[in-house]
Amino acid sequence: MSEIKKMDEFHIFSSAYVRAAVNRSQYVNDGKKEIAFIGRSNVGKSSLINSLCGRKKLAFVSREPGKTRTINYYAIQSRRMENEEEVRQDWYLVDLPGYGFAKTSQQNKDSWSAFIADYLEHSPSLQMIGLLIDLRHPGLPIDMKAYEWLRSIAPSLQIIGTKGDKLKRNELVKNKKLLEKYFPGDFPPIAYSALTGEGREELLKVIEGKICD
Repeated sequence: MSEIKKMDEFHIFSSAYVRAAVNRSQYVNDGKKEIAFIGRSNVGKSSLINSLCGRKKLAFVSREPGKTRTINYYAIQSRRMENEEEVRQDWYLVDLPGYGFAKTSQQNKDSWSAFIADYLEHSPSLQMIGLLIDLRHPGLPIDMKAYEWLRSIAPSLQIIGTKGDKLKRNELVKNKKLLEKYFPGDFPPIAYSALTGEGREELLKVIEGKICD
């Protein structure tokens, strides 16, 4: 693929951390569209965000599961060519707290659910939720529970299988089919590897459809 053709395609060229929110009064509310990601703790969400934006340290990658306890906003600028003219888009990528971290009480888990539900219900600019599932472990009860909840409340849902590079090709194909069976979304599931970049262009294409409508 030539460099010119790459520039014609939808791509992210700028990304920056904006703020963390712990309650509704801190939400970004300027009318720009939002794409949010959520997943079980240690599923590779920060790595995916860094890979998607072409940055190494945009989102902090922690060795401690459940480290992200706030809603984190990133200002994104993307562009594509339309009728031989460059068109830019300004939007937000939103990193939601991971669920299922072990070192917490049931009260904290309930608070997490209410925290995320409040964001989903009071973010009119939210276009899509990307639910991240570890491809090595499709169909875990905790992911199924999160899926059922999000399916009833999210404006649109994209299933993303992470850590595909840790599987052999035949295992990846099999588990991706399981994702489609267990977690039917608004689009086919995407197998994503932050290490190899597999699935990146596919995910950007889905995001383009939400951001550029």
